[in-house]
Amino acid sequence: MVDLEIGRLLATIEADGRQAILVEIAAALGSTPRGVDALMLVTSEAVAGTIGGGHLEFHAIDVARSMLTEGKDGRGPASQSMDLPLGPMMGQCCGGHVTLRFEPVTTKVAAWLGDHEAKLLDARPPVLVFGLGHTGRALASMLSLLPFAVTLVDDRAEMFTGLPENCRTLHLEDPADAIADAPAGAAYIILTHSHALDYRLTEAALERRDAAYVGMIGSMTKRKRFESQFLRNSGTNAMLGELTCPIGGADVDDKRPEIIASLTAAELVRCFAQRAARLQRPGWAPAKAG
Repeated sequence: MVDLEIGRLLATIEADGRQAILVEIAAALGSTPRGVDALMLVTSEAVAGTIGGGHLEFHAIDVARSMLTEGKDGRGPASQSMDLPLGPMMGQCCGGHVTLRFEPVTTKVAAWLGDHEAKLLDARPPVLVFGLGHTGRALASMLSLLPFAVTLVDDRAEMFTGLPENCRTLHLEDPADAIADAPAGAAYIILTHSHALDYRLTEAALERRDAAYVGMIGSMTKRKRFESQFLRNSGTNAMLGELTCPIGGADVDDKRPEIIASLTAAELVRCFAQRAARLQRPGWAPAKAG
């Protein structure tokens, strides 16, 4: 996955010249806590990223820090690999087998890691959130933790405070402009302060016919009213089949913003994973390092 903490720690060690070890799951067989996508950056004082937690991760951190200590003799630590059956050696019930690669962070490794993280950032699917009220802000917080390129859109200038730093923000007099400019395969989540604006934005997103997901907050009554208006405006039932409303599913009757946001975030994860499987192009998901 895209790990912003790895990028931050990498920038820090490059600035102050500290040594670090990049830990990578190079191979994974059977049931393992993480796959070959997992990376972890270890210094003598800090850790960024994760290879799955538990005893496996604790052991890997110990090995990495031992390498850093042994490398203080002037020669520097040397690369190494380690095969670990998780049941017998780590006492982990998942019982799979991993191969860990420990790589001292040289200038070349740092350049590769920076390029790798940049590519993962570029591969994130675009998600546009319209409306930064209670639910929109809760959703922004949820989505900021996921491998999405999130854009937050509102027509009210006062709404752009206290938002996640890794989300792009757009203050637009007409939020529909963001739909016109969005790339193909984007997700649109519409939860503004106005039903009329919700309808207009949802209609614009559906009319593109290339969205991965179009979701509008509201009840089934709101959906039926939108459907009637949309069909009168030359929309089709096939296009309405691409609309998710209510967002987050109708099986949980809880209207708290944080609940709606968490259910919608999970819905997006499933949507993009299924889309990637259909396209046989899993580039949105964590990619293998190396």
